[in-house]
Amino acid sequence: MNFKKTKIPLYIVATLLFGLKTYIVYRFLFSIELENSMQEFILFVNPFISAFLVFAISVWFKKEARQMKFIRYSALIGTIIIYFNLVFYRSFTDFITVPQLFQASNMGDLGGSILTLTKPYDILLIVDVLFIWYLSRKKTEVMTVNYPRNGKVFALAMSLMLLAGNFFLAEMERPQLFTRAFDREYIVKNIGLFNYHIYDIALHSKVKSQSVFADGNELPEIKNFIKTEVKSEEKSEMFAVAKDKNVIFISAESVQNFVINNKVNGEEITPFLNSLVKDEDTYYFDNFYHQTGQGKTSDSEFVMENSLYPLPSGAVFFTHGQNEYNALPKLLNQEGYYTSVLHANNKSFWNRDQMYDSLGYDHFYGEEAYEATEENSIGWGLKDKPFFEQSIKYLQAMDKPFYSKFITLTNHFPFDISKDDRSIEPYNSNSNTLNNYFPTVRYTDEAIEKFFQQLKDNGLYEDSIIIIMGDHYGISESHNKAMSQYLGKEEITPYDHIQLQEVPFFIHIPNNGNGKTMSQVAGQIDIKPTLLSLLGIKAENDIQFGNRLFIEDRKGYIAFRNGDYASEKYISTNDTCYNRLTGEVLSQAEEQDDEPSVEQDNPCTEISDQVNEELQYSDDIVYGDLFRFVNFDEK
Repeated sequence: MNFKKTKIPLYIVATLLFGLKTYIVYRFLFSIELENSMQEFILFVNPFISAFLVFAISVWFKKEARQMKFIRYSALIGTIIIYFNLVFYRSFTDFITVPQLFQASNMGDLGGSILTLTKPYDILLIVDVLFIWYLSRKKTEVMTVNYPRNGKVFALAMSLMLLAGNFFLAEMERPQLFTRAFDREYIVKNIGLFNYHIYDIALHSKVKSQSVFADGNELPEIKNFIKTEVKSEEKSEMFAVAKDKNVIFISAESVQNFVINNKVNGEEITPFLNSLVKDEDTYYFDNFYHQTGQGKTSDSEFVMENSLYPLPSGAVFFTHGQNEYNALPKLLNQEGYYTSVLHANNKSFWNRDQMYDSLGYDHFYGEEAYEATEENSIGWGLKDKPFFEQSIKYLQAMDKPFYSKFITLTNHFPFDISKDDRSIEPYNSNSNTLNNYFPTVRYTDEAIEKFFQQLKDNGLYEDSIIIIMGDHYGISESHNKAMSQYLGKEEITPYDHIQLQEVPFFIHIPNNGNGKTMSQVAGQIDIKPTLLSLLGIKAENDIQFGNRLFIEDRKGYIAFRNGDYASEKYISTNDTCYNRLTGEVLSQAEEQDDEPSVEQDNPCTEISDQVNEELQYSDDIVYGDLFRFVNFDEK
């Protein structure tokens, strides 16, 4: 082809190259599920439509240099956006949201985690950018255009028509795409990554305005829902069983319940936690679910401290750290408890320095409180064993009674510890993440065992209750193939995925003698009311969505942030209703003639409606900062 005689607008070339690259990323690097040929077609065309919409703007620049500069920098910025989403997706199987952009301060602490998420072939993502850069510099005379005004208008009209066509197809394939329960994968699959980000910006702007216009009038409806659907008047036999006891709460990083009473390479994974299951002073909940969203550990803290849900986008700790809350530490302060968090990381990570003040904590023992060296640290910081060992002196010095939350670090992605710290060997699968997970879980198990002994040796054990909770999943869906191998399954189904969201939860009360395994469905939302009850504290005016775990009259389901749920009888996920105990499919939505999903005799529908209502009320409280209108001390 003779470049000197043939005019090939660079914005067309850039559209084709960038669109093809984006499609390849969608199809082969993201794990986007495609259910039919229409979804495949939409996924194929939407990156080209998005690219054309952006690059066609260049025709409005009169000067050649500005046209070329706009196109090459648009290609570069677009590639950066794709790559950031790709790295994020590899870790969380999710897409970046606007609130998470304000969490960029966390990125400096990710270190080896980010390096683990990069692949050698990622460098290929800039090939088209380099080619576009070359053409814009060396072939300017044949790559620029000088359309008359009607030609520019035509290019703009064409891009908008294509976008409208994309939206029309998306609405046909997924009716009420923008008004149904928010699912980021469906948005990206149907309108593309870049349009998703625009949608996310609009959504974030909308929710930010809620606090400005909120006036508290929403509260009576929320209180009535809690009174009729959540709250129970049943008295618990466990009320005040731990009155005036110290509370030691251990948030066990990334520990999932499937490791409990399980083995790898013939070795117990968590021998100490296994022993607690049988301990007569321990209550072990074997159907306990984490309920975190994008905020992961910070979300788990938010849920258990407030008995409210995390947000559908971003981390509450960042987006609403200045809100007023009626949190567990605040309530315990009013009862004479000294409250603290011990975590060998910096105070700005997850905006903890601000959020802990809002929650009512007296003190945060962060990284400056610990002696971290190259020998006793790895990955995210101080190893769990020296962390607990160095923390004992702080517990001894605290006013009694105290409530202290410990947040461990070692069992954190990418689950990398030295051979000297391993007590068991890694698993053998196609996933290094899963393989290395087992030795780091064992290390944390050993650290907690030593901590129990240290509490006994220092006279703190008898007057304390000790709670252990897995904060969130450690193994994401990206490792389903390896997980299915370990669990001896052909594949990890959506039903299995929900079951893998179970995390261990132990309540250890020394000298109680009535411990047992409790199998009712429970979750992090239930911790606050349960702990208050155990300590003999009545918070009658509190607004919370959890139940006390030692009563029978409970709502009977645990809601997940995306609207899925697990109840005593059912699991609802991906528009499918399962029998929770057997995994049998009871009802499945089917797409018929491009009409909305039709559900026949779905036993999950009633609870699903209540779950969505509950999540919405919790969001209203957080987005509107509604607790500023409540006097919780009122009798």
